Amino acid sequence: MSEKVVPKETLVKRLKRAEGQIRGVQKMIENDRECESIITQLAAVRSAIESVTGLILENCTRSCFEVETAPEYDDIESLVRAIAIWGRIHVGD
Repeated sequence: MSEKVVPKETLVKRLKRAEGQIRGVQKMIENDRECESIITQLAAVRSAIESVTGLILENCTRSCFEVETAPEYDDIESLVRAIAIWGRIHVGD
């Protein structure tokens, strides 16, 4: 595959940005800001977390399928479980 995994530093930077957004939401609540503004910021936090999750799942997928030989069955099952956990769906037994 020609594309590379997203570096850990990029993932951590995005998570720190989301952490800052969460602290901002906490302050908004403490300062009795209007609900619409709080919800808007929470939607931004959710979007940031979903974006990082997508990148991590992409990294996992690449690591499962970039091997020279067939990947271990457990690696693929681990990826399937991770996707199921994020999507809140039940897979298998």
